Amino acid sequence: MSPLTGRLVAGIDSSTQSCKVVVRDARTGRLVRSGQARHPDGTEVDPEAWWVALQEALAQAGGLDDVAAVAVGGQQHGLVALDAEGRVVRPALLWNDTRSAQAAADLVAELGDGDVAAGRRAWVEAIGSVPVASLTVTKLRWLAEHEPDNAARVAAVALPHDWLTWRLAGTGVLTDLVTDRSDASGTGYFDPATGTYRRDLLALALGREDVVLPRVLGPSDVAGRVGGTGALLGPGAGDNAAAALGVGMGTGHVTISLGTSGVVSAVAADPVRDPSGLVTGFADATGNFLPMATTLNASRVLDATARLLGVDHAGLSELALAAEPGAGGLVHVPYLDGERTPNLPQATGSLRGMTRESMTRENLARAAVEGMLCHLAEGMAAVQAQGVDVRRISLIGGAARSAAVQAVAPAVLGQDVELPEPGEYVADGAARQAAWVLSGAEEPPTWEREGTRVLSAQPTPEVRERYRAEAALVLEQYTAG
Repeated sequence: MSPLTGRLVAGIDSSTQSCKVVVRDARTGRLVRSGQARHPDGTEVDPEAWWVALQEALAQAGGLDDVAAVAVGGQQHGLVALDAEGRVVRPALLWNDTRSAQAAADLVAELGDGDVAAGRRAWVEAIGSVPVASLTVTKLRWLAEHEPDNAARVAAVALPHDWLTWRLAGTGVLTDLVTDRSDASGTGYFDPATGTYRRDLLALALGREDVVLPRVLGPSDVAGRVGGTGALLGPGAGDNAAAALGVGMGTGHVTISLGTSGVVSAVAADPVRDPSGLVTGFADATGNFLPMATTLNASRVLDATARLLGVDHAGLSELALAAEPGAGGLVHVPYLDGERTPNLPQATGSLRGMTRESMTRENLARAAVEGMLCHLAEGMAAVQAQGVDVRRISLIGGAARSAAVQAVAPAVLGQDVELPEPGEYVADGAARQAAWVLSGAEEPPTWEREGTRVLSAQPTPEVRERYRAEAALVLEQYTAG
């Protein structure tokens, strides 16, 4: 009999906006129960709010008393600084907090002895990525420069999922902090190719390296046990790696996730090192690599446009689908919250091609959908430029449920797109990891996911070309001088 038969596992998704919990059958993946709770808005949050939300979501999901194993998937990059007593030093700086943009630029230049191009190459060689404001290492530099008293109190540095796993274990001992390759690879001081921390880069940012960093566990290692119930704890994962595990991604499979951020991720057997910085060379949750192109702007582009037009998301889709491809020449370059890919943290959105004829509600809605998807298509092209094979594309995330997105995505991307049944992919991936830990097997259990649709449309390469040209002009304006 399988060690998973008759047992339950729980997966936790502590994302930017909310905490979600799924409890699933460990052998089949069948959903048994679930719960969720909101997180505070903003780009810095007291981690205690995550803990409160987790307790609410767990209560809705029936608790953990009958659960054999648990794992946490969490938003990447966030800086959780702890003092020697394990107390949080200051509110966590989240991935979407861009105040560390100058710190990122300084770190790049410093590693290149003042030569930015050399610095980019040096960072890519060191960690597989070029620092941008999202990465934890830049937030440590910001802390050292702007809050030196807080920086001096830092005794340990954790990521959101590390901190929640630690709280679930309940030991309160800093050296019990653990993480995994996927989340560690987004810090800016961990090399996923060698599986080692780069404490010299930590010191470059913080001014010292004498802080506790979480132990990096293997994909199915036991991280400890949940205090009070004794359930096994998995190592957890960064949200994108957990989602890849939840979707069941393998090599040649690209997933485009349309949540608060937009993420193009692909599973690769070998590390990727892109000196342009467009593609980050992260690790996945299975021992492979997860090259990614991440944007700050995805579903919120549709949110803002719907709000402007005074409609809900169904109304936005109706308007967008009433317009012709190309939106009458209207192009939306959607850098509404600054941007990470390309690295333009101070940018704002641009609406180009405005004429009396193009400025209709229908075209404005269509341009928002096309702009968001073209932006992600450029991210996919950047991943492909690193030699990553793309044979399948899956579309996931909240905005993937939009009728307009489903109609426009295959046209913009130029090929069929798979649309899995809506689900909590990050939490599902964490649950699948928990089942893997419980099984003790070499590979994660196979959970069949039913209900995948294939989306097809006539390709519209002219829409991509027009967007690419307009986005290039915007980039030139921000980088000139």
